[in-house]
Amino acid sequence: MTLEMEAPPLATDVSGQIDFLRTGIGSLLIGQDEVVDQVLVALLCRGHVLLEGVPGLGKTLLVRALATCFSGHFRRIQFTPDLMPADMTGHAIYDMKEGRFHVRRGPVFTNLLLADEINRSPAKTQAALLEVMQEQQVTIEGTPHALTPPFMVLATQNPIEQEGTYPLPEAELDRFLMKVFIDYPDFNDEIRLVRQVTGGELSMDAISDRLSGALRPEDVLALQRAVERVTLDDEVLVYAVRLVQATRNASSILKGAGPRASIGLVSAAKAWALINRRDFVLPDDIKQVVLPVLRHRILLAPESEIDGFTPDRVLQQLMQTVDAPRT
Repeated sequence: MTLEMEAPPLATDVSGQIDFLRTGIGSLLIGQDEVVDQVLVALLCRGHVLLEGVPGLGKTLLVRALATCFSGHFRRIQFTPDLMPADMTGHAIYDMKEGRFHVRRGPVFTNLLLADEINRSPAKTQAALLEVMQEQQVTIEGTPHALTPPFMVLATQNPIEQEGTYPLPEAELDRFLMKVFIDYPDFNDEIRLVRQVTGGELSMDAISDRLSGALRPEDVLALQRAVERVTLDDEVLVYAVRLVQATRNASSILKGAGPRASIGLVSAAKAWALINRRDFVLPDDIKQVVLPVLRHRILLAPESEIDGFTPDRVLQQLMQTVDAPRT
C-alpha cells in the first residue's frame, strides 16, 4: 500500500461540520489555530484536554465557544483548596416529607466541563474526576449515574504560579488525551484581537446567533463515529507503537508512556486525518500529535532536567531515532 496518495473526498456533511467548528471557534480565539485544532482532535476522539497557559489567553472562551457551536451544555468549576468531591459529582439529600433520598447532580453532568485551575485542589478532589473521565459516569451512594454524551473535560493550569498548587497524580494525567500549551498571540493577531474586542465585535453575544444551533450533540457523536472508520495501515500502527515504546527505553526518560498512550496516539492521528479531509492515516499524522499526546505521560530523568531538557525536546529527539514507514 502506498501511503503518499491523493486524499479522497469525504462526505460533505462531515468535512463541512468540522470546518464550521474550526472557523467558528477560530473567529473567537484569534491567533490560536493550533490550539483549536488540537482541542477538536480530542473532542472527535472522546478525549479530554489539559490546557496550560497563563491567565487571560481565552481558555474559558474556548470552551464556551465550543459548547455554543454544537448547542452543548457548558459548566465551569473553579478549583480551590476547599473544594470537595461532592461539590463536583453531586450528593444524596434526604427529603423529610417524602421519607427518601433525592440525588442532587453536580456540575459534572454536562457536555463540556471546564475544570479551571485544576491543580489548586488536593489529590482527593482531583481523584473525583477519574471515574467521570474514564467511565463517563458518577457513583453516588453506590448507584452509578451515566453522563449524557458527548462529554469532555477541559482542565486548565497556570505554569507560572505554583504557590498553593498540588501536582496532578500520574493516574489522572494519563486520563487526559492531550496536554495543550496555549501561548501569547503574535503581534498582528494581538492587534486584531484588541481592535475587535474594544470595538464590540468579538464577544459571545456578538456571534452566538451565528454559531448557536448549527450543530447538535448528535452531530458530534456522528463525527466521533466517523473517526473510528478512518483507515489505519498496519505499518502506521506499528510506527505509533514503536514511538511509544521508545519512551520506555530512552536513558533520558525515567518513566515512559503506557499502552493508553499508544491508543491515544492512534486515535488522535485518525482525528487529525479526518480534520484534514482524509479517510486514512499517514505517518505525518502520527508525528503531528506525538507532542500533545505524550508530553504529559513521560517523566524525565533527573540528569535530563538538570541539563535543561523539556519533554517536548526529548520527544523530538526520540522521533528522529524511530524510522517512519515510507510505503
